[in-house]
This record gives sequence, C-alpha cells and structure tokens, in this order.
Amino acid sequence: MEVPKHILITGASRGLGRALAEHFIHRGDFVYGCSRSDQTLDAENYCHFKANISSESDISEMFSKLRKQTKYLDALINNAGIASMNAFALTPLESFTKIFATNVQGTFLCCQKALGLLKKSANPRIINMTTVAVPFQLEGESIYASSKSAVETMTRILAKEYGSFGITCNAIGPSPIATDLIRGVAIDKIQNLVNQQAIKKMATADDVINLADFFLRPESGMISGQIVYLGGVS
Repeated sequence: MEVPKHILITGASRGLGRALAEHFIHRGDFVYGCSRSDQTLDAENYCHFKANISSESDISEMFSKLRKQTKYLDALINNAGIASMNAFALTPLESFTKIFATNVQGTFLCCQKALGLLKKSANPRIINMTTVAVPFQLEGESIYASSKSAVETMTRILAKEYGSFGITCNAIGPSPIATDLIRGVAIDKIQNLVNQQAIKKMATADDVINLADFFLRPESGMISGQIVYLGGVS
C-alpha cells in the first residue's frame, strides 16, 4: 500500500487548485492548501492556510505554521496564478506588478521556503504551472506570458540547483481549461487558440491531474527540468 504523501498546493480554494486538492484528499494524501480566501474544503486530511503568496511575511508565517503540522513535504504544487488580457500599450503598471508578484514572486517564495521540508522527503517534487500562452506568444497576453516564461526558466534552473537534494522540478502548461482564469476571454479567442493545438479541444482538470500524478510517482525521479504543454503544443 502506498504511503500517503504530504502535499502543499497554492491557490487551492477554487478552479484547478481545488480540483488538485480534492484529488489528493480523496487518494488519502495529507493536503495543505493556501489561498487569499478562507477554507472551502472540509476533510480530516486537509489543512488550509489563508495567505497571499506574493507576500514574504504571509509565506513565512504560513511555513512556520506548516512546520508545526508536518516534518516534511513530498510535493509543492505552485498552482496559484493570475492573468489579465490587455494589449501591451494599454496594460497598466498595476497589472504588470500584480501578475509578476503572484506568478513569479509567489512561486519563488514558496520554492525557497519549502526547500527544508522537501529535503526530508524520500521522493521530493516541485510542480510549477505555466501556460500555452508562452509557446503561442499570444497577442494580448504579453505580461501574463512573460511571467510564466520566468516561471519556466526558474523551473529549469531549480531542477539543476535542487537536483543534488533529490528534488525534481517540472512545469505543466495546460491548454485552456474552463476556470475563472479565462472567464473574461471571448469564446472565439479561446476557440482560435484550441484550433492551433494538435489536439483540438479544451483541457480538463483531470488532464492536469494525470500529469501531476506522473511527476509525483517515485519512478519519475529521473525526470526534472521539463516543461510539458497539454494539447500537443510544442
């Protein structure tokens, strides 16, 4: 019987993060979730932290509390992220700052703070979230795609720096999924994006969960520094 994993998931209150949390909770793992909102999941093997991942003080406080809950982490899934679709010339500095603070700084802070707990796991894993907006170089997504490009570079370098501790670091780039992240995007723009994929349909949370499960397997210990896009995108 597989030993339950201890998994931290950011942005766990809704959308893809919630789906990931529910999956691992149902599987019997110990899940620690965080979001800016209050706890929305109720399970014996779930613990929620209210935190803004772009805030160093919030993340430091969260990990201080986390270390009282568990002595180690088997996986960190950096799922929390925000997007804003604007033409480059019309993008306000406030949007740029918020997107980079959440997507890049938040990933940086969580990866850095989680290192000590991950080093104590037999099969430690980091999974970051990116987007197909990066390889597609989508118009109107310059800041969002740029932030995720930074996450991809961070993923590859952490794979090298953390590899000596046995920690793998990979990223998943979902094709469009019907979550709040794309709620404000016109249907025709989503369809145009899907039509550029080899597999011409939207992804689901289950598609992401399948890949996350693969990265988390003990047998996946030689797979690190990889960016995997869904939908047949390269």
